[in-house]
Amino acid sequence: MMHDDGGQASAMERFFGIRAAGSSARIEVLAGITTFLTSMYIIVVNPAVLAHGGVPFSAGLTATVLVSFFGSCAMGLYARNPVLVAPGMGMNALFAFVMVHGGGMSWQTALGCVFWSGVIFALLALFNVRKLVVDAIPENLRHAVSCGIGLFISLIGLVNAKFIVGDPVTLVHSAKLNPVLLTFLAGLALTIFLVARRIKGALMLGIVLTTVLAIPIGRWWGDGSAYGGAATLVNWQGFFAVPDFSAIGQLDLLGSLKLAYWPFIFVMLFTSFFDALSTFMAVSDAGNLLDEDGNPRNIRQSMRVDAFSALVSAPLGTSPANAFIESAAGISQGGRTGLVAVVAGLCFLPFLFLSPLLSLVPAIATAPALILVGVFMIEAITRIEWQRFDEAVPAFVAILLIPLTYSITDGVAYGFLSYVLIKLATGKVHDVKPAMWVIAALAVLLLAHL
Repeated sequence: MMHDDGGQASAMERFFGIRAAGSSARIEVLAGITTFLTSMYIIVVNPAVLAHGGVPFSAGLTATVLVSFFGSCAMGLYARNPVLVAPGMGMNALFAFVMVHGGGMSWQTALGCVFWSGVIFALLALFNVRKLVVDAIPENLRHAVSCGIGLFISLIGLVNAKFIVGDPVTLVHSAKLNPVLLTFLAGLALTIFLVARRIKGALMLGIVLTTVLAIPIGRWWGDGSAYGGAATLVNWQGFFAVPDFSAIGQLDLLGSLKLAYWPFIFVMLFTSFFDALSTFMAVSDAGNLLDEDGNPRNIRQSMRVDAFSALVSAPLGTSPANAFIESAAGISQGGRTGLVAVVAGLCFLPFLFLSPLLSLVPAIATAPALILVGVFMIEAITRIEWQRFDEAVPAFVAILLIPLTYSITDGVAYGFLSYVLIKLATGKVHDVKPAMWVIAALAVLLLAHL
């Protein structure tokens, strides 16, 4: 029996290259669970956004779980990268508010647009257009994208914890101290302590401990917003939900090909492509998951998986899935192989039936992990050549605008566009590779349309 276990462990290690990556099965599993915990909000939030566009909530939830499971497992097994795949937040808003409400199309037609953008994305991935794009992006901008996404992840954590709130005069400010906010700060302090002491699984432990700390909040103060659903633990029937497959196959393929809808297909394609590419560059930079040429490891396979996930999203009934920036949480925990993505993908599957259980982990519990991911990713800022003005300004633009526009694609587009314009103005056109001119032109079209 012991011999069989060792053989199985050895087979898994060989397939994922766990030991060669300097990791262990235990670390990979913990990293996978951590990635899932920081990303599981999408199971409820994505269908809630899609519902504004007419997709039935329960059907959107089922589609979200299925595409997250298939996409993440494909990323782990084929691309063998520790990156979770799930429907993107910006893409679902584009689907519901811009395409359905703004464009006046039905949600079935919008799903058709999602499908066709996925087809083009798949063709770009198949013919390795990605290599031209990656090779054209200068190293300073790559580091800047990593830093900008790190700040963006931290900002998401602070907003989720309601530490940063809106203000009609100053736009944003810090919230007043209250029991919920104090619980978040206590959880953040605990998580920082665990990370500083180099405790294995520190981010996941921080999520668990903050969840436990939040339980009294729901019983003793306020509306229970920090507390989740633990108060209903005794009512087990309240934790079960039946999957709704009614949105599967509802896409309108022919109606979505109207000329008036082509701009939406282009915007969705551009956003999917650059969100995926930027995420892979950022998490690879943060985890040193690079090949011998300094490019993101297995980027060709990873982009194919991302394209596949975007392609199957529409038939399943949701907006496009793509690589999740929250994957950096698992990578920061030491995750280095595809086993992380497989574990995270498997964690989604039970929520086809148990989605109400998600209320057990409040937003303030995952916020500390997201904030610390920003700490880990900002390290790349030291590798930017700040003494070179023509390189420093585009890098700064990307770092600044990714979090402030609340959009990876917008921040990256402005960063790339400023790079080309500054090189043109300073007479250093030879620094701009041909593909970068194309990217800049596409960025102008995208920003003009948005």
